Amino acid sequence: MALYQHAQARENCGFGLIAHLEGVPSHKLVRTAINGLDRMQHRGGISADGKTGDGCGLLMQKPDSFFRAVADEQGWSLGKKYGVGIMFLSQDADKAAHARAVIEEEVANETLSLVGWREMPIDASVLGPIALDSLPRIEQIFVNAQPGWRKRDLERRLYMVRRRIEKRLADDADFYIPSFSCLVTVFKGLMMPADLPRFYLDLADIRMETAICVFHQRFSTNTMPRWPLAQPFRFLAHNGEINTIKGNRQWARARQYKFGSPLLPDLQQAAPFVKEDTSDSSSLDNMLELFLAGGMDLFRAMRLLVPPA
Repeated sequence: MALYQHAQARENCGFGLIAHLEGVPSHKLVRTAINGLDRMQHRGGISADGKTGDGCGLLMQKPDSFFRAVADEQGWSLGKKYGVGIMFLSQDADKAAHARAVIEEEVANETLSLVGWREMPIDASVLGPIALDSLPRIEQIFVNAQPGWRKRDLERRLYMVRRRIEKRLADDADFYIPSFSCLVTVFKGLMMPADLPRFYLDLADIRMETAICVFHQRFSTNTMPRWPLAQPFRFLAHNGEINTIKGNRQWARARQYKFGSPLLPDLQQAAPFVKEDTSDSSSLDNMLELFLAGGMDLFRAMRLLVPPA
């Protein structure tokens, strides 16, 4: 009997996880994750130009040694606790400048110290014309935490900063924050998996190291491919098609007033917590980051979000 059964075939996204069991970061693990991502090309959608994908990317530990090396090259002083944000900005110079001003203002409001901005080195020549047509300006922001802050404290405040920024820039259709964290970083876009390290030149740098990496290649079926909808998201990679997504979003909206945590006394400033004009996987990621920011244990959060059948 053949292992392959046509009746059981599905057109779903491809995703995977690779980790070093002892938590030792290496560039080899990054390369292996990219190689695994490339091997799943049949699990991802490709546009008619043959070069634009439905979206692919990596979610990894914050590469501390790499970021500190970059800071040294820039002449910056990174504190013991710091966060790094990857920003998709508009190609329009005025819109991008306005977004940066809003970001810096909200960073200052949170008593975080702006270390500096870095234009991420990319090679747009590897993109297909469809991906190139909607290519955002991609920049990084580095911020230092106040002395005495714990890592989880900083992560919670970065969540609140990000939500306030997103609400203020809601009318800027080109603006998106793939990650703004002291724990993880995300590299993603509408390129083919093999071109991911050719586009994001940082990924080809041997100093880029991690001990854990989630990789994802998207097969878009219910939302048109866009740079922000490429996965992984900020905390997860997910094979979508949640049949109850409309009901889930409505329940989240209806219960919005109930969400609270002593760890985030200003949590309601982040409402609404779930974006409804995005993919189902993105909405799921919104709820997960809300639960984690509020202090919920990861395992409890996932059991609530993905309960038994």
